[in-house]
Amino acid sequence: MWNRAVWVLAVFGLSGLAMAEDWPNWRGPDGNGVSSERGLPLAWSEDENIAWRARLGGMGLSSPIVSGDTILVTSQAGRGVVRGGNHPTLGGRGGGPEERSIGGAAGGDVVFLVEAYHRSDGRRLWQHRIPATGELPSVHRKTNLANPSPVTDSEHVYAWFGNGQIVALDMEGKLVWERHLGEDYGPFEITWGHSSSPTIYGDALILLCDHEPASYLLALDKRTGKELWKADRGEGLRSYSTPTVVPGPEGDELVINSSERIEGYDPKTGKRLWYYVEPSRFPITVPSFSYSDGIIYTSRGYRSGPYMAIRPGGRGDIAGTEHLVWHVPTGAPYVSSVVHYDGVVYFASDAGVLQAADAKTGKRLFQGRTGGVFSAAPIAGDGKVYFVSETGETIVLRASREFEILARNKLDARFLASPVVSNGQIFLRSDDELICVGTPSDGL
Repeated sequence: MWNRAVWVLAVFGLSGLAMAEDWPNWRGPDGNGVSSERGLPLAWSEDENIAWRARLGGMGLSSPIVSGDTILVTSQAGRGVVRGGNHPTLGGRGGGPEERSIGGAAGGDVVFLVEAYHRSDGRRLWQHRIPATGELPSVHRKTNLANPSPVTDSEHVYAWFGNGQIVALDMEGKLVWERHLGEDYGPFEITWGHSSSPTIYGDALILLCDHEPASYLLALDKRTGKELWKADRGEGLRSYSTPTVVPGPEGDELVINSSERIEGYDPKTGKRLWYYVEPSRFPITVPSFSYSDGIIYTSRGYRSGPYMAIRPGGRGDIAGTEHLVWHVPTGAPYVSSVVHYDGVVYFASDAGVLQAADAKTGKRLFQGRTGGVFSAAPIAGDGKVYFVSETGETIVLRASREFEILARNKLDARFLASPVVSNGQIFLRSDDELICVGTPSDGL
């Protein structure tokens, strides 16, 4: 995407330098998991190339975001309610569900945290505490109510939690406004706990609330928290995915992945533009999108489900039209999202297999068994693709049509949150730590 940094490099012929980027939301500047920076770290370990580690005030799965020299992250302190029943494998750091649940220390009141850390040394700049109110929804033992990642427009940070509480803070951590959507619109009841992150579009903060009692899409005025529009989506939908805004031939489109279908909406009004119906074999739709070169790449979630490529601009049902570019019925990740990079779509299974497909056809290029359990979304940049396992290992592939591991980097931590890139560094969020890998670049 053409931006001012690219223009400066083109005009002054500085193409050899890295471009320093903020990472303001889930999956980065363009919401696709791709960084344009160069010189990204390749190798690290407990004793090598770790700039700093900071203990967080609580636990959670939200990914950090970056604005300038400030790293922002959300957490939950205090344990909530873990839903009963069968729970898929939790990788790394063994122990029973009570010992290794993400829900925080047993007992005590639940408090949501928004924390800011300084890039240079990991010192905490501020902490904003939000006491959880109302009945707390039950969650999967891998998660808690600090699943959604925050988002920033560089003036404010917006943090949303799994019971519906949402706050807007200034960049010093002072409250601007707050709401409780669980009280305003109905309880947040979804099998494994709400996970969708906010999306900023202009002056709107767009929130996907696909829950079992009633599902809806909501736009709030990011300055005041007041409702701009609300689109009801019916009953029984479930989605843990984050909406992505992509350009279409007739205007921007807000793309949503849910248990029953993939849809495109007008982000200005909440009007549905197109849809593709494909009910998930089990209503667990977690993966988000990776948009590149006019095409949306995604998968449907659950065990070895379908993955596909969609061209924006459709109207109504796009099944059987040119807007469904290709569709592969099996082989996609359960939880982790795909990433498109240089003509290849990369993804990782929860069973420790890394795969790649041709972006034009969907044809498989390779698969390689590495071990591990992958929940985090992969990221790509600088000719590399990074996969972070729950077991504490980051596997770095060469961005290629062939399977080539460049590095295997092991830390004594468990990672379910997705990695972040900014200014030549990689930020990893474990259960209870924020970890900075590498040294800052000399980017613009």
